[in-house]
Amino acid sequence: MGFSIHTRKETIQAMQEQELDLLIIGGGITGAGVALQAAASGVKTGLIEMQDFAEGTSSRSTKLVHGGIRYLKNFDVEVVADTVTERAVIQGIAPHIPKPDPMLLPIYNDEGPTTYNMFSIKVAMDLYDQLAGVTGTPFANYVLDPEEVLKREPFLKKEGLQGAGVYLDFRNNDSRLVIENIKQAAADGGHMVSKMKAVGFLYEDDKIVGVKARDLLTGETIEIRAKLVINTSGPWVDKIRNLNFKRAVVPKMRPTKGVHLVVDREKLPVPQPTYFDTGKQDGRMVFALPRENKTYFGTTDTDYTGDYEEPKVTQEDVDYLLEVVNHRYPDANITLDDIESSWAGLRPLLMGNAGSDYNGGDNGSISEKSFNDVIDVVSRYKADDASRGDVEHVLNHLETSRDEKELSPSQVSRGSSLEREEDGLITLSGGKITDYRKMAAGAMKMIQQLLKDEYNQEIKLIDSTRYPVAGGAFDPTKVDEHVAELAKDGVTAGLPEDEARYIADFYGTNADEVFKLAQEEPFAGLSAGESGRLRYALEAEMILTPADYLMRRTNHILFERDTLDELKQPVVDAMAEYLDWTAEEKEQHMQQLEAVIAESDLAKLKGR
Repeated sequence: MGFSIHTRKETIQAMQEQELDLLIIGGGITGAGVALQAAASGVKTGLIEMQDFAEGTSSRSTKLVHGGIRYLKNFDVEVVADTVTERAVIQGIAPHIPKPDPMLLPIYNDEGPTTYNMFSIKVAMDLYDQLAGVTGTPFANYVLDPEEVLKREPFLKKEGLQGAGVYLDFRNNDSRLVIENIKQAAADGGHMVSKMKAVGFLYEDDKIVGVKARDLLTGETIEIRAKLVINTSGPWVDKIRNLNFKRAVVPKMRPTKGVHLVVDREKLPVPQPTYFDTGKQDGRMVFALPRENKTYFGTTDTDYTGDYEEPKVTQEDVDYLLEVVNHRYPDANITLDDIESSWAGLRPLLMGNAGSDYNGGDNGSISEKSFNDVIDVVSRYKADDASRGDVEHVLNHLETSRDEKELSPSQVSRGSSLEREEDGLITLSGGKITDYRKMAAGAMKMIQQLLKDEYNQEIKLIDSTRYPVAGGAFDPTKVDEHVAELAKDGVTAGLPEDEARYIADFYGTNADEVFKLAQEEPFAGLSAGESGRLRYALEAEMILTPADYLMRRTNHILFERDTLDELKQPVVDAMAEYLDWTAEEKEQHMQQLEAVIAESDLAKLKGR
């Protein structure tokens, strides 16, 4: 069965004609994870998303399945253990998406207080490796002296450089992870619909028994009945909760905005992911990451109260990141005109301060003074100048940091929350991409119990730690071998070897479907490989607009800006033909695409 606009009408009809067991509001990574587990467990599942899948937040991350070494600043050992364990699970169920990519963390001593020094980073990395289970493997951490760091990254600032730590991290394609979960849920019988907005609830007495939703393609309002409704709408969680006007809603969310900027790799050569203090003593850290033939860097972290659907990159955001990156890479001299693309996204942070954020987070575990006391006593203990009792005394008398200052945006929790309200609405909120499967598993246990207690319905949950997403059903320990074998099929289909390998790496086991479609008559103006990818997106990945394809099913807008101008018209032409657009509809879609590209290009800030 396909997953396209041609199946969409039947899917909507099916949702109206039956009572679902579970209706999910929100098609980002959290909702996608719940949908996969529910559908695979035999739960009659529906999901509605008002935009494209992943469009709101889950395509706008730093694009890492991050291990959270930053948590160790506050000795949040449990948090790091959780994070690295879950990261390994995700790599197992989606082996074609997260890929190991060791992170370089340079250490400086010329700017006042910093996150780590050479001693503390080694302590943190050793603990990190133990938690991640990579001690003694090729992925184990190591340190570099300043000369070795600069040999690897000659553009880095030399003054004050003490050396660097290198530890395991994973790059990620966030929007691909979402769509692969969505596709698998659809393949398992789930009803997945984008461009469908929840506008109200259905009630029996005061209990929610479904949702009123507006089809944003047709303008029609429909009713979807369900035994249980779960709100997984990320930053929109409170907005969905407020659709029930019958009771007061105490806000749960404090969204913050993060920004990333993309430049050509020649302008900022960063051979491996790099993570560094801003040098501004603001508690933040910034990533610089290679991707395709580009380098992107971010992120900012500021409270946000604007338009949730389209958060903007501001001049202030750009100035901040350029100042930080040019400080760390003083010969780069990056300017606004060097920025080829960009994105801004919202973090669905919970109010409160339990748990910490990898980007400068602080859950209040210990104060800065206590952190330094711990490092000092451990150093003296190793030098036989302190006893074990001295160490235990320091650890047993740690000061918390919660009373030191009001929490900044970088210090708001990245924890998650699962609650059921009096009206029956289940809300799953907060969290990080790395936690999505575990969050969904927790929600499914609640859903399993509610279906049993309230409807006498027995559900056997799948083992979601072993259930692969679409494209991921192969041995995660043999990714390179699998990609090489798949690439041979692409070459046999007539594609150049480098393109065949890229597609094999990008789509996992579904690459063969792309290769088959690549052998059909190509769309005018597109290569065989690009035509195969576009056909696959149209027939199996529910693209409804050109931006769905160019921004979220592929990397064309963000990381392949050089070829985008010659690609966009043929893509619009091909979609117009396939989707039977009128001339007016085609022109509207082209204008919408140009607006998306202009926003990514920062055209207004550049005065264009």
